[in-house]
Amino acid sequence: MSELSKKAAVTESLSGAGGFGTATSGGPSSNAIRIWATVGGVALAFTLYVFIRWVSGPFFEPVAGGPTEPPMYMKIPLIANAVVLWIGLPVALWFFIIRPWVRERRITLDGMLLVSMGLMMFQDPMLNYYSTWCTYNAWLWNRGSWAPHIPGWVAHEEPGHTVPEPLLTNIPGYMYGVLLLTIVGCAIMRKIKNRWPGISNLRLILVTYAIAFVFDFVMEALIMLPIGFYSYPGAIQALSFNAGTYYQWPVYEGLMWGGVQAALCCLRFFTDDRGRTVVERGLDRVRGGFVKQQFVRFLAIFGGVSACFFLFYNVPATWLGMHADPWPEDVQKRSYFNPGICGEGTDRPCPNPDLPLPTKHSGYLNHDGELVLPDGVEFPPVVPIEGANADDGQ
Repeated sequence: MSELSKKAAVTESLSGAGGFGTATSGGPSSNAIRIWATVGGVALAFTLYVFIRWVSGPFFEPVAGGPTEPPMYMKIPLIANAVVLWIGLPVALWFFIIRPWVRERRITLDGMLLVSMGLMMFQDPMLNYYSTWCTYNAWLWNRGSWAPHIPGWVAHEEPGHTVPEPLLTNIPGYMYGVLLLTIVGCAIMRKIKNRWPGISNLRLILVTYAIAFVFDFVMEALIMLPIGFYSYPGAIQALSFNAGTYYQWPVYEGLMWGGVQAALCCLRFFTDDRGRTVVERGLDRVRGGFVKQQFVRFLAIFGGVSACFFLFYNVPATWLGMHADPWPEDVQKRSYFNPGICGEGTDRPCPNPDLPLPTKHSGYLNHDGELVLPDGVEFPPVVPIEGANADDGQ
């Protein structure tokens, strides 16, 4: 019997969750784990490929915050946030991974989720895939970003002038910060289920989604954005709270991240009678011993977690980034939100829907409205249409 039968997390059995399977849905007849393990394997290989290119390439360098100094009301909470997160990281590693292994030689679902959510950080910069509409505070310690190494990356970035990833905050924040939110979300779902036993799964998910949306508004709009952890300069202002400021919060950010958080809660909450998630169905069919079985299980869980982030957040965020509004002056004047990406000190205007959307390979309009082409590139000539000016013989 798999060690999963001794589940550490208290979740909802699928036998009582109509519409998501039956008590035996994790049995040997399912191939779900092979499918999700393939998704996770591809995602893991892609992540490692990009990370290796990043640490060995020119973009693995600090991005300076520029001449603008963040105010103390930003510095103090930003430092405190990073310190607290790193103090809690070894505690999380001990509680979710080390202790269960030392005591019972088992790997818990939450341990797998901890690692998967840490790796999920890889997708963090992908909302800027086509156009930069979200920036982090470059005053925080960073080593640039791996984003330009993502195949097909379109947004313009240069070594030392990218949207930096604040590693000291994001590594533990994604690892156990998102996991703790997921655990709390599952506890809330359980209380709702106990209070209203007849509630349908659809309504339970919608209630969870609504709660996640409200929580995101409180955390982002009222805390993280005002303290200057990051900014959404390209947010659609007609759909934003505090529009026109560095701390504007687009409503669709809450809809997108609320979707991710609700999906992660559902992944952890809805399990079969052996405590297995929907992506782990068919685990008993995996042969090759304990190590192989657990690695396949991890890949499946990582595939599920990655899909939650990619489908519910990065797909719509990338599209919305192509319809961004002009950057507010309140952002452009703060160099820690705009570390040489555009604006003053560069020859590139900041993204604006009234201007063509350049790519990292294309020409662009400078501040004087002149077209600047890449070195060695000439403006393409006009090709005459055949027959337009020729005698047709009649």
